[in-house]
Amino acid sequence: MYVSNSIEEEIKERIAFGTKAYYANLKFFKSRLVTKLKLYRTVIRPIVTCASEIWVLKEAIIQKLLVFERKILRKIFGPTKENQIWRVKTNEELDKLIKHKNIITLKLKD
Repeated sequence: MYVSNSIEEEIKERIAFGTKAYYANLKFFKSRLVTKLKLYRTVIRPIVTCASEIWVLKEAIIQKLLVFERKILRKIFGPTKENQIWRVKTNEELDKLIKHKNIITLKLKD
């Protein structure tokens, strides 16, 4: 049981580091979309997934990682305007935009 808790704590810490890295590089996230995605994939995501080969992924951990990623992706892609009303992109829209290559599917491929 202790091992499970330490992995969950490590993942929470990694997510916090990823969030800090995002805000530390915030001025770069105001550039073009391609640059934002490259920055996310090369800086933020590796910080969060460092040493992920040893993680035992439970459903709760998977959800935390996906929530973190979607939070960052919503900031990168911004809102959508429909019928003169702005709205937040859905999870399905984000998944299509990243071509189903989320933080979990890439971790499982390693």
